[in-house]
Amino acid sequence: MASLKEMRNRISSIKSIQKITKALQMVAAAKLRGATDAATKAQPYARRMANVIANLSTAVSGPGAPLLLAGTGSDKRHLIVVATGDRGLAGGFNSGIAKAARERIKTLIAEGKDVKIIAVGRKGRDALRRNYGDRFVETYDLSAHKKFNLDVVQPIADKIISMYEAGEVDVVTLFSSRFVSVVSQVPTGRQLIPAVIDPHADFGPAPDLKGGVYTYEPDEETILEALLPRNIAVQLLLAVLENQAGFYAAQMTAMDNATRNAGDLISRYTLEYNRSRQAQITKELIEIISGAEALK
Repeated sequence: MASLKEMRNRISSIKSIQKITKALQMVAAAKLRGATDAATKAQPYARRMANVIANLSTAVSGPGAPLLLAGTGSDKRHLIVVATGDRGLAGGFNSGIAKAARERIKTLIAEGKDVKIIAVGRKGRDALRRNYGDRFVETYDLSAHKKFNLDVVQPIADKIISMYEAGEVDVVTLFSSRFVSVVSQVPTGRQLIPAVIDPHADFGPAPDLKGGVYTYEPDEETILEALLPRNIAVQLLLAVLENQAGFYAAQMTAMDNATRNAGDLISRYTLEYNRSRQAQITKELIEIISGAEALK
């Protein structure tokens, strides 16, 4: 059994840890609102852009279709973009994204595909480097950025597009966390290239054209050639913003649980300490009384 001094030191250490976890919980809660607002504001923009691309793509097909939409006609070479956080202490948030990406990579390799990896965030890099370190193309650390915008993710988008246009990859898939709510973050894979057109996309209420038709200036192909590269940057930005919101939500929950567990440990060790101290005092009293009785 531990001595009273060891138990006091143990209780003191847990109290110190509890202060840290409580502080981290409060910081995460303070940053969560701003991150949530940024993610929820970016979602309609990304969704609307995807809808516009889907609408335009219905009039474009064949050899005139942009390469980012039509694809290379092959799926032998895959690029997996894994977007995670740069910090930990957020429960299974980062590991959930890495696990989804790892399963996809494992499946592709088993099918004989050539797989390359771009990691956005240190935690994704660390989780996949052990098994797939030789497949890494680039790693991006975004921890220095306090706010995220298109300028932050544009270099990542440019790297992806340049690899695709150079014929190094045929399919590009992004893995990140989809922010559903404060208590729900879902690891999700979405294909960036070739652009996936959702046949059930919501275009909103159709305007009454009174017999007229849409005409585009310039033509659909030219508009798509401008929108498709930008859409990749928009999807990356949305993933980063949703990751940030999901990270703070997961960290707040994890630190709250850690604070509660630390409190339970403190109560348990304090009870054991009091029992041991009482037993030691009782033992000393018995020894004194026994000694006094022996001297009579």
